Amino acid sequence: MMLDIAVDLLWLRPKKVGGTEFYIRNLLDGFLQLEEPFHLYLLVSQDNKETLVHYGQDERIELLETGVTSANIAGRILWQFFCQNRFLRKHGIRRCFAPVYCRPLTNGGVVYVNTIHDLQAAHYPQYHPFHEIAYSKLCWWLDAHLSRHIIAISGWVREDIMKRYHVRPEKITAIYNPITVDRENIASFACIAERYGVGQEGFYYTVSQLIPHKNLDTLITVMERIRERGLALPHKLLISGVNGESREELETRIRERGLEREVILTGFVGDDVRNALYKYCRAFLFPSVFEGFGMPVIEAMLFGTVVITTDRTCIPEVTQHKANYVRDPYDADEWIRVMEAPADRIAEVDFGAYDKMRLTEQYYRVLTEAFAGRDRRDETTL
Repeated sequence: MMLDIAVDLLWLRPKKVGGTEFYIRNLLDGFLQLEEPFHLYLLVSQDNKETLVHYGQDERIELLETGVTSANIAGRILWQFFCQNRFLRKHGIRRCFAPVYCRPLTNGGVVYVNTIHDLQAAHYPQYHPFHEIAYSKLCWWLDAHLSRHIIAISGWVREDIMKRYHVRPEKITAIYNPITVDRENIASFACIAERYGVGQEGFYYTVSQLIPHKNLDTLITVMERIRERGLALPHKLLISGVNGESREELETRIRERGLEREVILTGFVGDDVRNALYKYCRAFLFPSVFEGFGMPVIEAMLFGTVVITTDRTCIPEVTQHKANYVRDPYDADEWIRVMEAPADRIAEVDFGAYDKMRLTEQYYRVLTEAFAGRDRRDETTL
């Protein structure tokens, strides 16, 4: 069977959705290099199609434009709920892969496979508005009960989904996110040093959305104590990432503690700058207390950089237990103790576990097998 499916990309808001954007672009890039037969119809929106048009240069990939605007999240959700199935059937498409948890309310004669990246809103409802929690839980339930198959991005996420939604083990497959970094695409460090006032290995670095469970406030406390105690550690921390609801709060705390020189929010940076910061920092710090995968830690390790992180959720799994782990993510003094003498076990990491082509081939096999089957629920419609 040739893989002939739609790929729902209506949720993609370029430079606004964090790691899920890197994940799907890496996966699509992997498909471009596949030798196996396939045809993909990419469902694109009015405001993301320009960033995806290059995929249509491959004869095996076709872009299907919808009237959806991805930035209009409510409008996009309503269209997916009530119009997407009809749109797909109109184009003769009966199989759809959604690389995130979003999907229509019914199958409507279309077979769906979804990727679930995590159940964050279920674990930390205090960080999400009620409507977002309700929508997430509805879609997770629909994925569990109506989608043909589910892909989880780590073994930890797979177990979490099975536990909460009683999904049969054979219905859910764990496949890691493909991680790619161009180690030749590195910005001039002289320019970075001038821009941020840092020297090689004279700063710490992290990449994160500016949201509460990323636990960036603890790192601010860490940098404050390093300065106060005059410790022989770098006194600079650079934080890169897309905006989040905690940005203003973080900026306020940085100002209140007088840490404007020590803690710098770089905002979104290009790959070349990010790669240089990965490569030349003293260590990559990742204080998150909840992750479905945690792509930045692997990206940092690919540059040979020592990683200091937490032992929560999937992080020890995906780092192959080769990073340095803080047992209490909120204990600034424990962070400092680990930062003073971190172990370097990068040489022991099997980076093949994140190889783009190996994982793309896994996706191809899982999707082909899932769509080849039949389930009476696939035909349900309203």
